[in-house]
Amino acid sequence: MASLTCTASDLVPLLSSSSSTNATALASFLCTRFSTISDQLSDATHAIDNTYLLFSAYLVFAMQLGFAMLCAGSVRAKNTMNIMLTNVLDAAAGALSYYLFGFAFAFGSPSNGFIGRHFFGLKTYPSPSGDYSFFLYQWAFAIAAAGITSGSIAERTQFVAYLIYSSFLTGFVYPIVSHWFWSGDGWASATGSENLLFGSGVIDFAGSGVVHMVGGIAGLWGALIEGPRLGRFDRAGRSVALRGHSASLVVLGTFLLWFGWYGFNPGSFLTIAKGYGGGGGYYGQWSAIGRTAVTTTMAGCTAALTTLFSKRLLVGHWNVIDVCNGLLGGFAAITSGCSVVEPWAAIICGFVAAWVLIGFNILASKLKYDDPLEAAQLHGGCGAWGLLFTGLFATEAYVNEVYPGRPGRPYGLFMGGGGKLLGAQLIQILVIAGWVTATMGPLFYVLHKMKLLRISENDETAGMDLTRHGGFAYAYHDEEDLSLTPGFMMTKIEPTNGSPSEGQTSPSNV
Repeated sequence: MASLTCTASDLVPLLSSSSSTNATALASFLCTRFSTISDQLSDATHAIDNTYLLFSAYLVFAMQLGFAMLCAGSVRAKNTMNIMLTNVLDAAAGALSYYLFGFAFAFGSPSNGFIGRHFFGLKTYPSPSGDYSFFLYQWAFAIAAAGITSGSIAERTQFVAYLIYSSFLTGFVYPIVSHWFWSGDGWASATGSENLLFGSGVIDFAGSGVVHMVGGIAGLWGALIEGPRLGRFDRAGRSVALRGHSASLVVLGTFLLWFGWYGFNPGSFLTIAKGYGGGGGYYGQWSAIGRTAVTTTMAGCTAALTTLFSKRLLVGHWNVIDVCNGLLGGFAAITSGCSVVEPWAAIICGFVAAWVLIGFNILASKLKYDDPLEAAQLHGGCGAWGLLFTGLFATEAYVNEVYPGRPGRPYGLFMGGGGKLLGAQLIQILVIAGWVTATMGPLFYVLHKMKLLRISENDETAGMDLTRHGGFAYAYHDEEDLSLTPGFMMTKIEPTNGSPSEGQTSPSNV
């Protein structure tokens, strides 16, 4: 790149004569300097945008730690190592499958409307369409979908089944869905240049459908085919609570997921250094990113409070686990429309999401469906509500900001935009449900028939940590720690003036 220097002494020799030759030289000199400035500003913009996207990818990846803590706290102690290992494998196996196949199927442009066909193993990538930061960000999304599924089938699934379904989900099932709705070539994408579905395309900005419904419905089929955990329902068919062993881990995981969601939703803009309108003002894409963070927060917090008071009325106590799940349900719902709705509408989204989750949990209990983390109800049910919510409340101004270049694009029904967008959102729900059912359902069924899906009753009773992973996650007894001996743990030491009276035993003699 040319050195960016320009002083008066550079221009004086050129201005000393009015000849056309010197005028041409002056113009060439100034244009060279302006080109240099433009190049440096372009480089700075790319650097800022890539740094923003990388930071967002790190936040989304940190959600894996949140999933791990949430899952660990929601299962019984005897299965803690197993569920933690599956979360590690979701990231590790998902990285290889997404690198080899998934990213190409999702974003391998140019392609047709149904599947990508370039960038296998990141060949010929980066390209003008994206850089490595974009791959990393999309991989973090893919493994989030796999993490959702692992919660539904926790405490009873063979380890090899996790490896198979996780690789298949992140390498094929999820990428096809993301191609349809997020790639510029996708048949239902809102970012396409022509032939948009209902003149709008589907607005699923950060993945209420693409991520949450895919993971939730996959988990639904896995849990249905496996059946409930031993003891989850008694002989009379009544529900028996198999409570997780650590509310502390559940709360920790929830806060980590909350933190990561600020990369999940605002990060889906992919860039930040972009002005709106004529530019030069205080309002730009950075403002839309801030608004998206606000709507995300409002929906989650409203859902948490709604769940808190609703469950208090329904069951008679304040339950932190229910509040955490309600919070996450609000986040899953707002993920679709977070960038195109007003903050007040996000409050409505969160309120309804809480009742969607409560309703699906009641239905699951009646149908004897067992999901240790309520993943299918939370991500599948609340994700579907989020898509409908977007079709109802998306505003015209924000839709045109986030999806520019197509005046007259449909927007929310309740905001005066007609029903076309809502129709597109309904189609997305049906298509995702059908696709995941047609792919993950048969996979789980084949694993079940091959006896590769569910562990034996003896292993399930003893716990997978002991039978499959070499021991428990927690050290319940430590023979070398004298402070754990019965004498130290159970003896009450009383102050005395002399030796112990008859019939008493001193602590040192226990």
